[in-house]
Amino acid sequence: MCTALSFCANHHYFGRTLDLECSFGESIAILPRACGLHFRRVGSMARHHAIIGVAHIVDGYPLYYDAVNERGLAMAGLHFPGNAVYTMPERASRPVIAPFELIPWILGQTSTVAEAYRLLGRLQVCQLDFSPNLPTTPLHWLLADREQSLVVEPLADGLHIHDNPAGVLTNNPPFDEQLRRLTDFAGLTADPPADRMGLGQPLYSRGMGGMGLPGDLSSPSRFVRAAFTRRFARVLDSDGENLEQAFHILGSVGQTDGCVRLPSDEGIQYERTVYTSCYDTTSGVCHYTTYNNRSITAVNMRAENLDTAKLISYPMLTEPRIFRQNEK
Repeated sequence: MCTALSFCANHHYFGRTLDLECSFGESIAILPRACGLHFRRVGSMARHHAIIGVAHIVDGYPLYYDAVNERGLAMAGLHFPGNAVYTMPERASRPVIAPFELIPWILGQTSTVAEAYRLLGRLQVCQLDFSPNLPTTPLHWLLADREQSLVVEPLADGLHIHDNPAGVLTNNPPFDEQLRRLTDFAGLTADPPADRMGLGQPLYSRGMGGMGLPGDLSSPSRFVRAAFTRRFARVLDSDGENLEQAFHILGSVGQTDGCVRLPSDEGIQYERTVYTSCYDTTSGVCHYTTYNNRSITAVNMRAENLDTAKLISYPMLTEPRIFRQNEK
């Protein structure tokens, strides 16, 4: 499954893990301002904000998993099975967007969460497949700038938009239940616990203020663990250190190949963290690691000509890269 994060330091960092049993050949896709966006039911944008993100590119169309625009607004879609309910388009009375279109539709024309909120309030996310071979995926979304973050969820009674004080999102259950579960862990702290029992016994380990923090790989537990780690992770001195901090927070919920078994018609498969992305939304740089390549790779949107009309893409580097310090 997946975990997404918004983390503010000197710069704003936005990232996610993609946890699946396989890769779909993801690329870093840069959508320049003049590369037209065409939507199924709401027309086209001949020009729009430039966007960089991780996408599966099909016939030249970037199916974004997560992205940030040149104004610093970021968005990620997370798997939301069993809960996502999309409106049928024939009954729609407001602007209709397919789930795969929502990230470019929002990031292409808004600069802040507040602007995006106004658009989302009059929107219907509808059941429209990209193609017969790529049916609609059940999703919900984390949307963030450096000031605030929202969760957007298509439920049976309509589109729900939640303020997100925790700054993280996982898959299930719906966000209000995820947030409510944090109250069960309100006593967790980074500090040594107080001896409230008056036993006078010395602590036998550091980190006991976090006793009870769930360590399993389920969505609810990953939400609590990511929220705890984000809450207590220090803002450090340099941008590079804070970028690493964001990767460390996301690393606290990473999945190791072999720990989640998925029986299927094709035999046993195993979920793993296919990639971890982290955007410096202030500078427009996408950083990522992959399961076998733990070295951080960076792609800078502003290093490209953003006024062209052609999609720019870079395949993700997935082979191990090891720095051998004492070898020539």
